[in-house]
Amino acid sequence: MRRYLPAVAALFVFTSLAVAQPPMALKQEADRVAVIARVKPTVVAVFARGGQGGGTGVLISDDGYALTNFHVVAPTGPTMQCGLADGVLYDGVLVGWDKIGDVALIKLLPKKQGQKFPFSQMGNSDLVREGDWSIAMGNPFLLATDFTPTVTFGLVSGVHRYQPPAGSGLLEYTDCIQIDTSINPGNSGGPLFNLKGEVIGINGRGSFDKRGRINSGVGYAISINQIKNFMGHLRAGLDSDHASLGALVRTEAEGFGIGKTNVTTILDEADAARRGLQVDDQIVSFADRLISSDNHYKNVVGIFPRGWRVPLVYSRGDTRKEILVRLMGAQRKEIPDTTKPKVDPKPPKGLPGKKGPQGPAAKFYVARAGFANYYFNKLEKENLLAAFKKNGDFSTVGGDWKLEGKIRLLKANFPSDFVAEIKDIKVGASEKPTVILKIGAFADTLDIFPGDKEVEISKRRMPKGSGGFMPALYVWKHFLTKGEVGLSECIRGGTEPFYPPPTDNSVPKEWAKQRVDTEVITSTMGNYKTKWFYAKTDQKLLGFELRMQEYNEDPCEVYFSDYRAVSGRQLPHRMQVYYEGVHYGTFTITSYNLK
Repeated sequence: MRRYLPAVAALFVFTSLAVAQPPMALKQEADRVAVIARVKPTVVAVFARGGQGGGTGVLISDDGYALTNFHVVAPTGPTMQCGLADGVLYDGVLVGWDKIGDVALIKLLPKKQGQKFPFSQMGNSDLVREGDWSIAMGNPFLLATDFTPTVTFGLVSGVHRYQPPAGSGLLEYTDCIQIDTSINPGNSGGPLFNLKGEVIGINGRGSFDKRGRINSGVGYAISINQIKNFMGHLRAGLDSDHASLGALVRTEAEGFGIGKTNVTTILDEADAARRGLQVDDQIVSFADRLISSDNHYKNVVGIFPRGWRVPLVYSRGDTRKEILVRLMGAQRKEIPDTTKPKVDPKPPKGLPGKKGPQGPAAKFYVARAGFANYYFNKLEKENLLAAFKKNGDFSTVGGDWKLEGKIRLLKANFPSDFVAEIKDIKVGASEKPTVILKIGAFADTLDIFPGDKEVEISKRRMPKGSGGFMPALYVWKHFLTKGEVGLSECIRGGTEPFYPPPTDNSVPKEWAKQRVDTEVITSTMGNYKTKWFYAKTDQKLLGFELRMQEYNEDPCEVYFSDYRAVSGRQLPHRMQVYYEGVHYGTFTITSYNLK
């Protein structure tokens, strides 16, 4: 009998250890359970109307905006149905999408006016590290008939991963998060949370067995920081395009796993080429991230929208230089609407999802080429222009404008007086736009409608060296006083970084420190295409770029500062003008005469 006592004692000890968990483990478990309970109401079960196929989403605002995958909503059509964990089914509508990045923004319609939705906060995916715990929630295999999401828990296996696009050129996963947290068909579009309950990614791709139904332990989530870059575009209903530098690179190993990434090809029309980047130059960093391999280069470039400007550092021999480059688009041509990404899971044959807008959400959808949903573009544009009006109503001063002050030109040793007159001279039943700019003893006159193709290019870029400051003045005054009247196009352009130069026009040591995030509107008037940059904080107009749209060239850049009240309207009293990366001159306005 005595010889069994050690075994019994050992069994007792192990049983006690199994039952008596350390306090730290119990606290971690309790915290995890609490986080799951808090974020569960924000997870959306997305269905095609009629129930054939679907996926997952996550609410990110109390007014019903939710993120999901492009390949989830593409088969549903522009309207869908969305279930929350409380068992309530809502109508939803497509807002915007990013086909290449496999992201879509949808909006749930409230059941009653003023209803607030639960939502999750977006985290910072740049802080995610290998070995971090993560929580995935979603609707795998569409099991959640009561809309209650399935929860899985696991590790972050890798960060800054690159997954090439599918055969159609879509669904390129750049800078994504690799996880062993189980995701399966139906989880697509669902949130990946950290242990704070913050969304750090949107689940979208996984490696499955040959039947395509069982997770192999390798899944990928689109980083939330990439999605943040596109959020303004998504909310504006745009069919977003990703960026390209317009250059190909090759990495040469230098030992100890360190690579040297050199330019092998660069397009003549690329802005980077105009800024001085050449074949064989080494790309040291892009958007403040060091570049050491081809994949690293693809990862970093791929997280930005077309048209953004970002800092790039390159070296040539012993010389290192930072430039600010405008990014080209990744889509060479418009992707046809016949593209049919896979639905998660696939709807049964003979039961395709409805493609046209259906149900109560249909009234919030407007089809237009180049947009995912033009309804939201118009809405966001009107909201921004309405917010700008708090800086003053210019509709009553649409007559002649006269600006006077001092200008310091790039090569001048001292400032000169200037007078700028912006007029609409009546000629018979029509108006003849005229801009007169007098600098010192010299005067230029632009007395034709901006964009007239019969006028030589040099005149449309007046004054010489500015890239077109005179037509820019006319377009600015017209846009302030008449809005969209007379414009062939005026659309909301999402959000972009803006880089005002120092007031002394010195070259910044680091362009990133000059960055201001702005809301954008683009307009077309005659031959001129203009991009307007508004401060996100107070919707003040910080500046604009104007270019002749039929030419691939640098725009005339105008930067506004020193705003002061003029007859109850806020107007800039300093205008810095740049062209081809060079400071043309700074106009200091001492008086405005508005009629």
